[in-house]
Amino acid sequence: MDALTPIGFIVAGYAALVTVAAALGVALKAPRPKWLDQLAWMLEVLALVLALGALAGWSAGRKPESLSTFLGYLGALVCLMPLALQTMRGDRSPWSSGVIAAAALAVGVVAVRVMMVR
Repeated sequence: MDALTPIGFIVAGYAALVTVAAALGVALKAPRPKWLDQLAWMLEVLALVLALGALAGWSAGRKPESLSTFLGYLGALVCLMPLALQTMRGDRSPWSSGVIAAAALAVGVVAVRVMMVR
């Protein structure tokens, strides 16, 4: 186990937390709260830390089996949440929380995949 593994678990766990919080907002049919945006941005920061750590491992000589898959996962990891937040910028409806839930779930899955292919 290397130093990047705990970061991967943290990102996946935090993504699960954001997914549950956002899904709860959809279930309660409540307008999207501002704190959910803050949780989503914190998930993005954690995803960036994971991506930078994975890139540092790659530059230090740890070669993934498929470089294109690895780089694709890193791109998805850092782009999913900002895209979701940008598309829902002006919409505070309960369904906008659903978009955040889906994006957070995808970030969690991609974080696990990054850890598997690196």
